[in-house]
Amino acid sequence: MKRLAMAVCFLILLSGTPHAEMKFSVLGQPLATGLIQQNKERPFFENFKENTGLDIAADYKPIDVTGLKSEDTLRVLRNGLFDIVSLRTAQAARDEPFLLGQDLVGLNPDYETARKVYNAYRPHFDARLQEKYNARLLGLWPFGPQVLFCKPEIGGLKDIKGMRVRVYDQNLARFVESLGATPVPIGFSDVLQALARGTCDCAITGASSANSAGWPEVTEYFMPIGFQVGFNGYAINLNTWKKLSPEQQEKLQTAFDGLVENIWAYSEELFEDALRCNVGKEPCETVTQYDLKEVPVKPEDLKLVSEAVMSISFPAWSEVCEESMPGCAEKWKAVVWPIVMGD
Repeated sequence: MKRLAMAVCFLILLSGTPHAEMKFSVLGQPLATGLIQQNKERPFFENFKENTGLDIAADYKPIDVTGLKSEDTLRVLRNGLFDIVSLRTAQAARDEPFLLGQDLVGLNPDYETARKVYNAYRPHFDARLQEKYNARLLGLWPFGPQVLFCKPEIGGLKDIKGMRVRVYDQNLARFVESLGATPVPIGFSDVLQALARGTCDCAITGASSANSAGWPEVTEYFMPIGFQVGFNGYAINLNTWKKLSPEQQEKLQTAFDGLVENIWAYSEELFEDALRCNVGKEPCETVTQYDLKEVPVKPEDLKLVSEAVMSISFPAWSEVCEESMPGCAEKWKAVVWPIVMGD
């Protein structure tokens, strides 16, 4: 709460005196996350009037220039400090575990499955935001499969036993623990230094984001096995939403639908290119080319991840989720389990 109060004061100083025109304050993705923030999100908000067809300006600030943390976003959204917030689901789930139910470890092995899960989970995700956080979901997109970078040599997942591995949510932490490794929660912007100093031996994130942040400069091994897909997205404070006419609401939602679809396609493009770039293959067009040693993904590695859904991920998540939202486990089974089973 102290951090939130300090950030409020900082933002008041940044914003200056109120403007007569209608303006949305927008909290964006961290600058450090790379090309999606730079090439899709930021241009959308910097050209907000043109992109939405609304006579509304957007005062856009990446979260890492505000003093806020990704863990604060749901509280910021509920309190109305920002009108629109770019949610980082894994971090926001520390306040609201139900949100993470669509991205448990092993649930989304590829973009196609992630899309099915998102489409099924979205209305329930939105309902929870409206019920508890006075917010409406505008859309979600994936950063892409969250993969493994290591400094010490590894030949497969079992080799991380005894190592310290950077994680970003408790679900992933439980999985890492099951392999005999020690999960280390570190914010994205601090991971490069942690890897360089040896605070952690390995770290997990998206292939393109890690490349943009320079992780290949301080690691040697890259294993392209996806644990989660890293859902992120946008929500609007309900008080702000209700100030809009039905026609304005429709225009705004249509604009965000377009942005989200654009990012889904771009995310997959970046992921495929980063897989090549990280290990020195061609073509390499979107990020920096490095020469990491690629660790082949074996059938036993894929089995460890896929079986984690019901043996580790779901039990660990549902235990926490039930404490804040009784019945969420049964809801998950009704909504997501048919997709897992291929029905």
